[in-house]
Amino acid sequence: MSLLAPPWDALAEAVARAVAEDLPAGDPTGAAVGRREAAARVVARRAGTVAGLVAAQLVFDEVDMRLGTGPAKVLPACADGDRVEPGQALAHLSGPARTLLAAERTVLNLLTHLSGIATATAAVVAELEGTGTVVRDTRKTVPGLRQLQKYAVRCGGGQNHRMNLSDALLVKDNHVAALGGVAAAVMAAREVAAAWPGGPLPVEVEVDDLEELDEALAAGASLVLVDNMALEATAEAVRRAHRAGALVEASGGIRPGQVRQVALTGVDFVAIGALTHSAPALDMGLDWDHGA
Repeated sequence: MSLLAPPWDALAEAVARAVAEDLPAGDPTGAAVGRREAAARVVARRAGTVAGLVAAQLVFDEVDMRLGTGPAKVLPACADGDRVEPGQALAHLSGPARTLLAAERTVLNLLTHLSGIATATAAVVAELEGTGTVVRDTRKTVPGLRQLQKYAVRCGGGQNHRMNLSDALLVKDNHVAALGGVAAAVMAAREVAAAWPGGPLPVEVEVDDLEELDEALAAGASLVLVDNMALEATAEAVRRAHRAGALVEASGGIRPGQVRQVALTGVDFVAIGALTHSAPALDMGLDWDHGA
């Protein structure tokens, strides 16, 4: 399966919720327009990377199903994952004016939000070029939109960390505190991971310093997450982990513009929650071609 394969079920659910939220009792403003055909374009107002265009047709179909205003057609002019420039058309739209008008905001809300995530991710990927380090997302997502937001990260060239708690084990500081130490937490996690239905599951261990790193490696950790470590300590953590055959992921307040410095320590991954929880929307608009 392609890494850019859209999460169709999640998209359909999100579209149905969004349209229901915007059209609880119809669209009286659109009704005033009457029955006429129209054409329009979705246009980028700012340069960036597209994500969520695949949802546009779903939105128009959902609006027509709710309002019975007639089907609209989306003719894409680019694809999710493509780079676009200001003024570039992303898609051409045609159909009943009422359908286009009722769907406009929902289409743009999804497109601008997801394209903002893809654009932020693409900027980090560009910053990491030549380092061998991969950027991954986190579970810091909008409830109900996780699959869509993580799809947008893939559109930007990033990789997904676990989609949910069921996918893998990530032993964090509170797990360590609950179990009384890094070594005990790692051993308990590895035991559960090996026996989990559909397993064995991957195990990652968060460490705050080199002492905890050594404990995790001694307990058999194969992937460690160094959290908020200084660059020098991170570089030493990479040397020790790689010597033990383990991979290293860096996290903790890493922002675009700082990523390359972290990558040059030799880490295998950088985890950036801001990709999904703080990416600004990519400005787009729906420009009317004709409606008479």
